[in-house]
Amino acid sequence: MVGSVECCVCVLERKEWMQALQQAMAEQRARARLSSAYLLGVPGSEQPDRAGSLELRGFKNKLYVAVVGDKVQLYKNLEEYHLGIGITFIDMSVGNVKEVDRRSFDLTTPYRIFSFSADSELEKEQWLEAMQGAVAEALSTSEVAERIWAAAPNRFCADCGAPQPDWASINLCVVICKRCAGEHRGLGAGVSKVRSLKMDRKVWTETLIELFLQLGNGAGNRFWAANVPPSEALQPSSSPSTRRCHLEAKYREGKYRCYHPLFGNQEELDKALCAAVTTTDLAETQALLGCGAGISCFSGDPEAPTPLALAEQAGQTLQMEFLRNNRTTEVPRLDSMKPLEKHYSVILPTVSHSGFLYKTASAGKLLQDRRAREEFSRRWCVLSDGVLSYYENERAVTPNGEIRASEIVCLAVPLPDTHGFEHTFEVYTEGERLYLFGLESMEQAHEWVKCIAKAFVPPLAEDLLARDFERLGRLPYKAGLSLQRAQEGWFSLSGSELRAVFPEGPCEEPLQLRKLQELSIQGDSENQVLVLVERRRTLYIQGERRLDFMGWLGAIQKAAASMGDTLSEQQLGDSDIPVIVYRCVDYITQCGLTSEGIYRKCGQTSKTQRLLESLRQDARSVHLKEGEQHVDDVSSALKRFLRDLPDGLFTRAQRLAWLEASEIEDEEEKVSRYRELLVRLPPVNRATVKALISHLYCVQCFSDTNQMNVHNLAIVFGPTLFQTDGQDYKAGRVVEDLINHYVVVFSVDEEELRKQREEITAIVKMRVAGTASGTQHAGDFICTVYLEEKKAETEQHVKIPASMTAEELTLEILDRRNVGIREKDYWTCFEVNEREEAERPLHFAEKVLPILHGLGTDSHLVVKKHQAMEAMLLYLASRVSDTKHGMMKFREDRSLLGLGLPSGGFHDRYFILNSSCLRLYKEVRSHRPEKEWPVKSLRVYLGVKKKLRPPTCWGFTVVHETEKHEKQQWYLCCDTQMELREWFATFLFVQHDGLVWPSEPSRVSRAVPEVRLGSVSLIPLRGSENEMRRSVAAFTADPLSLLRNV
Repeated sequence: MVGSVECCVCVLERKEWMQALQQAMAEQRARARLSSAYLLGVPGSEQPDRAGSLELRGFKNKLYVAVVGDKVQLYKNLEEYHLGIGITFIDMSVGNVKEVDRRSFDLTTPYRIFSFSADSELEKEQWLEAMQGAVAEALSTSEVAERIWAAAPNRFCADCGAPQPDWASINLCVVICKRCAGEHRGLGAGVSKVRSLKMDRKVWTETLIELFLQLGNGAGNRFWAANVPPSEALQPSSSPSTRRCHLEAKYREGKYRCYHPLFGNQEELDKALCAAVTTTDLAETQALLGCGAGISCFSGDPEAPTPLALAEQAGQTLQMEFLRNNRTTEVPRLDSMKPLEKHYSVILPTVSHSGFLYKTASAGKLLQDRRAREEFSRRWCVLSDGVLSYYENERAVTPNGEIRASEIVCLAVPLPDTHGFEHTFEVYTEGERLYLFGLESMEQAHEWVKCIAKAFVPPLAEDLLARDFERLGRLPYKAGLSLQRAQEGWFSLSGSELRAVFPEGPCEEPLQLRKLQELSIQGDSENQVLVLVERRRTLYIQGERRLDFMGWLGAIQKAAASMGDTLSEQQLGDSDIPVIVYRCVDYITQCGLTSEGIYRKCGQTSKTQRLLESLRQDARSVHLKEGEQHVDDVSSALKRFLRDLPDGLFTRAQRLAWLEASEIEDEEEKVSRYRELLVRLPPVNRATVKALISHLYCVQCFSDTNQMNVHNLAIVFGPTLFQTDGQDYKAGRVVEDLINHYVVVFSVDEEELRKQREEITAIVKMRVAGTASGTQHAGDFICTVYLEEKKAETEQHVKIPASMTAEELTLEILDRRNVGIREKDYWTCFEVNEREEAERPLHFAEKVLPILHGLGTDSHLVVKKHQAMEAMLLYLASRVSDTKHGMMKFREDRSLLGLGLPSGGFHDRYFILNSSCLRLYKEVRSHRPEKEWPVKSLRVYLGVKKKLRPPTCWGFTVVHETEKHEKQQWYLCCDTQMELREWFATFLFVQHDGLVWPSEPSRVSRAVPEVRLGSVSLIPLRGSENEMRRSVAAFTADPLSLLRNV
C-alpha cells in the first residue's frame, strides 16, 4: 500500500517537471523567434552593436560574443545565440577595456579578467570600439533622452526608423540611432554635428532640449525627407553602405528636401530669413536655411545687421539657438560636378605599389609618445585601385584591413627617429583614425609617401606634390570673398611655408608662417578655427575633423615659431627683421628715448632672462607694456640676444673685414667699403643692421636728455655686435661710423628720413601731451569713423594702431556692421573736409594714423563705396600712355587749406602729368611751364567749395606742402565727369606706382594688429576726440625744436 502511494507521488512530480520543462522550452522558442526576427530587421528588437566569434583564454573553443547596449553577452556558439541560451552577460558599468597586443585585448571587471583574441588586428580594433561604446553607454544617463522622446516622432530614428534613438544632430535638429550617427559623422561637421543624448550632458541645455521638442524629427523629415521614394527609404537593418549613400543624398545634396517657394532667389531668401527669425516659426527658418538663405546675410538694419542679431532683438531664444548651431553648416548642393564639390566627385589617378611595411594599431588621438619598435607589426601592404590593403604576409588572400584613398584626409611625415623605426609616416582618415607606418629605408618610405599622396590628392592639387612635405591634406577653409560658406582646400606644409590650392583658382602664393602678422585660434572647443593673417591675406581653417585638425594646428604653430638661434630662423616681420628685434626697438622708441643711460644701464638679470626666453619662444605673442617691463630690462634683453647670436650680426666670415674697414683714413673710401660689405650680408642680417642703426640714430638725437651720444652708443654696441671682450676699439668705431653716416651707408632718401622724423615727432608729441594732461599712457588712439555718411547712428569708435592701413580700417568698420562685400563693391575710406567741401579717397595701403594727426576740427573719416573706382580701373586698363595732358580751368590759393579765400577767378591752363611731376603751361603752344610740382608730394581731393563759384561741378582741390612746410592750394575743374575720373585715376596711378586697387583684396575682418606707426610702436592719447585733435593741432603749429635738426 505504501509502495503504491509513493509510486503515485513520483508520477505526479514527473508530470510537473515535464510541464515545467515544456513551458521553459516554449518560452525559449519564442525568444529564438524574436532573436531571428531582429536578424531579419523586425522593428522592436534590440540589435547588437557588434556580434561574432572570439577566443577566450581558458576555453578550448571560440565563444560567440554580442555587444548589446551597455552589456556584453557570451554564448557557447552561434546556434545557442539564436536560441537565446547564454553563458553569462557582463554589465559594462563595472567593466574596462584595454589593448594587450596586436590581436588581443582584456575586458576587466571586479570579479574577473576576460582575455579575448580576435582573428585580425582590424577585428580587434572594431571590438575595442564597440566595447568602449558599451562602457560609455553604461555610464550615461537617460534623463535627456526621456525628455526628448516625449515628442512622439523623436522616439524613432529620423533616418531608418529604429526605436529609441539615443543620438542627435544638433544643427539638423533630428534624433537618430547609433548606426545612422556613425554615418552622420562621416558627412563631417559642416553637414551634421552629432551628439549623444545620454553622454554629452553638457551640450543639452534647456534651450536645446526645447528646440528639439519644437522641431525634432517631425519638422525635420517634413523638410529633409519630403520626397523620399519608398525604394530608397532606409530600414533599421540597412547596411552601412546603403545608409551612407542615403544620408549623402538626404543631407549633403538635399535630394529629398521640400523646396521653398523662394528657392533660387538669393535676395528674397535672405529677406524671408530675416523676417522668419523674428517669429516663432522655426520650421520656416529651417526650410529657408536648407534652401540656401545666408545665415550671415545683411538685414538692412545697422542696429541688428544679421539674422542672429534680429532674433536676439526680438527675444526669440529658440531661433537664436538654431542659428548658432548652423553657423558653419554647408548649404546642400545637387550640382556635384561644380568645382566647389567635395573630393568624392573627383576621379583620382590609378596608383599601384606594394611591399612590406611595419604598422601599429590605429589610434583615435594624436601620438604624443614614442612608439617602440616592438609595437610595430610587419605587414604586406598593397596600394591598388584607390585602396591601401595590409595583409598578414605576402601569401595571405584576405586583408587584415584596408584604407580607402577617398577617406584619407591627411598624410604626415614625422622627423626621422621619432618612433621605433627610423622613418615613419602617418595616415589620417575621415573616420577620425590615425594609422602609423614605419620603415628603416628612407628611399622606400619616401616612395610609399609619394604613392599614397598621388592616390588621394586630386589633379587640381597635384602641384603640391612637386616638393617634399611634412604634412599634406584637405581642410575646410574660408578666405577672400567667400566667407558665407566653408570650402575644401588642399594644403601642404614644408618647413615654414604653407602652400594651398583652392577650388576657384590656381596654386596660391605660399604663406610664410614665420612672417605671419597673426596666428590665433578662435571659437569654442567644438568649433575651433585657426586664423592665419599675412599682409593683405587672411585665411580661416576650420576644425571640422578634430584629429587631423589638431595635427595641423600643432605642426603650423611649430613651423611659425622660431626654429633656432640664428637670425634667419627667427619669426620675421615684413621687412625680414626678426620680430624679437622689432618688439624691443619699438618699446624703447616708445618709452625709453629720453631715459637717462638707455642701453648703458643694465636691467635685472632674472627679469631680463625671463623676458628673453619668452621672446625667443614666441616673440609674436609677447606684447611689451609700459609699467610691466622696465626699459632697462628690455634693452638688456635686446643686447643679450644680439650678443648670443651663433654667427653674430655681421657674420663670422665678414667680421674681420668690417673691423679692417674702420681703419681706412679716407672717409669717402671708408663709407664706400661699408656699403660694399653691407651688400654681402645675408638679407635678414642686412635688414636687421639697418633697423638697429636707424634706431640708434634716433636715440642719439635725444642725447641731451638720455646722455647717450654716438660715441657712448658705440662703446656699448661695438662689443655686443662684434662679440668681442671690449678690448678691440675697432668694433666701437664701426658702430660709430655707421650711425654718423647712416643716411649714406644705408641709402636713406629724403622721403624715408621725413617719415622717420614724423614717427618720432608723433610719439614725443603724445608723450608730452600725456604728461601735461596727467593721463595714463595705455590703450590705443581712438577715432570716430562713420559708415556711408556722418550721422550719430552710423559712427564707430575705432582703436587705430599705427600700422593700420586704410584697407584694414575699412574692413574693420564693415565687419562691425556685418556689411557683406559683393564682387564689384569698392569700399574705401575717405578723408572728408567739410569746410572745403572736398573729400579724398585714401589709398588702400596708406597708413591711417598720420592722416588723423593732420585732420582739422572740420574733417572726419567715412567709409563708403567708391562709385567711380570701376570706371577708373577700366580707363587705366585701356590707356596707352602713362602720362595725361589736357586743358583744365585753374584757380590758385596760397593760404592754408581751409583758411581764407583766394582772389581772382578760374582760367584755362594746359597741364601735363607724368610719373615725376605735374606741369602747368599758360597755353598748349607754350614751351616752358609756368609751374611744376613733384607729383608724389600732392594731395588731391575731389570737389571744389561752392563759394568759389566753380565753372563746372567736376572739380578737385590740390594741396602741395613745400620743403619749408608751407602749404599751397589750388583748384582744377574739368568739362565732363569722365574727364575728371581720368585725371584722378592718373594721379593715383603715378603716385602709387601703378597699384591703384589691391589685386587680391583681403575681404575679411581680423583682429586689430598691434599698435605700430611704421616700424615704431605708438603710445596712444586719452581723453575725448576733440581734446586729442586740439592737442595734435597745437603741436602741429609748433614742431618740437628737439627734432628740427634731425
